[in-house]
Amino acid sequence: MASRGTALLASALVAMIAIGGAGGYGVGWLTALDRSVAASGKAMPLGQVTAAGTSTPMPTAPPTDPRNPVPDDSSPLQVDDLSYRSTTVAVTGRTLRSTLTLDVPDDWKYVAQDPPNNARFNESLGKRWLRVEGGFPLTRPPSTSMAVKLKAMLKLQKDEPNQHVQILSQIDTGHSATLTYRYVPDAALSPNPILKLVIVRWVADDSGKVMVEMSVTGLPQDEKALRQIIDRASDSVVREDSTLAPS
Repeated sequence: MASRGTALLASALVAMIAIGGAGGYGVGWLTALDRSVAASGKAMPLGQVTAAGTSTPMPTAPPTDPRNPVPDDSSPLQVDDLSYRSTTVAVTGRTLRSTLTLDVPDDWKYVAQDPPNNARFNESLGKRWLRVEGGFPLTRPPSTSMAVKLKAMLKLQKDEPNQHVQILSQIDTGHSATLTYRYVPDAALSPNPILKLVIVRWVADDSGKVMVEMSVTGLPQDEKALRQIIDRASDSVVREDSTLAPS
């Protein structure tokens, strides 16, 4: 919390300089600390005069918005209600263009993404979606990719407590690695702090290197259906690459 002080140099007043802190608050003042002027009877700057025996109220920083999770009581997505279609999309990375073929829920709509290295399929209510990414070189096994993502999520858990990150499970089968977590999206993405369940999976090709990253997002009560969706997508996915011409 910032402190206040007052000083007089001859007949001139030392101006207070307000400095704004990062994040929209956290204001400090540069002042001279000489409180003897209050007892000297000399004039004090406006706003600094206080009654004898009382203290000047100190400014307080506004409380941090906790963004406590709000439950979405929508009916859960049901496994028995899901049907699938095979679809093909093209995604573009820095040096590779990948054509991805996979099974996705029948009524989930393709939505083009920016950057174009991933594709997304949204259900009609907009509460659940499947994302698939390609267009990157095959350089590391699924376990390494999961470890990188886990490190990032643990950092987010520490740095952004308002996002309520909770790691639920990590599974490494060798051919794939799967990280499951819950979190509240940032306010810029979700004005209402709705708790989301995310399942991320990295799938290797025959070389043992990750060829596709995919994730499915929904509500906590959707978990059984979400796992079927990502199982179906990861079991069916095929990637074919072409090299991009230098720009």
